[in-house]
Amino acid sequence: MIDPNEGDVSFENEGTLEPLPVVRERTVVMRTVGLTKIYAAVSEGAGSGRTALELFRGLDLSVHAGEMVAIVGESGAGKSSLLHLLAALDTPTAGDVWCGENRLSTFTPRQAAEFRNRDVGYVWQFHYLLPEFSAVENVAMPLLARGMGRAAAVESARVWLGEVGLGDRADHRSGELSGGEQQRVSLARALVGEPKILLADEPTGDLDGKTAEAVFGLIQRLHAAHGLTSVLVTHNLEFAERCDRVLRLREGRLEPAGGLGSQSPR
Repeated sequence: MIDPNEGDVSFENEGTLEPLPVVRERTVVMRTVGLTKIYAAVSEGAGSGRTALELFRGLDLSVHAGEMVAIVGESGAGKSSLLHLLAALDTPTAGDVWCGENRLSTFTPRQAAEFRNRDVGYVWQFHYLLPEFSAVENVAMPLLARGMGRAAAVESARVWLGEVGLGDRADHRSGELSGGEQQRVSLARALVGEPKILLADEPTGDLDGKTAEAVFGLIQRLHAAHGLTSVLVTHNLEFAERCDRVLRLREGRLEPAGGLGSQSPR
């Protein structure tokens, strides 16, 4: 028992105790479970054709909200095929792709198209802009496809062209734009519908070094500014190292790429 007459009792560490950390479970935005992709053999007669090609079997992947994940690997390893499956552009031979609580293999063609239009922004290595339309019209296409009025769609497209630094090039056709500008238009087109997931297949593969750096830096900035979850396929290991996590697809397996990236979700 403390005698109050003995003077004040002090506690040196009073007020300095750190609160216990709160552990929050990270949200898995997209995942694959037991994913298998095999292209069947093709016979062209007289013993010619193609034997069955197995890209991967039993592949598991989890992508957490806010992550930027890079997938690297040799040509032909199946990186682009994996991205196609994540975007519901293709169907697996076995296994499942989940986006949140949605199982992509259960989608009808119409549901898959709506998923790509609303939930996922996809950037190809080549821009695939429609040459007869202006930049702003190309960017507005996804919004027009979902039924938005032309005036509102064009207004949103102009905002996104401003986001990628091309506000003054909105009325130019693709043939009047440089390669880097064309890819920035395709990035604006991928994000104009405000998806939360960005899938990019070699987005800098057709660009020179300086332009590729500018486009990748733009992807990083948009990823952070708009709270995206991004999966990028790239051969550029320097760019891959700037992502949160780097996975290598090799011999049908996804594995951490040693020495590249942080190797763990943020």
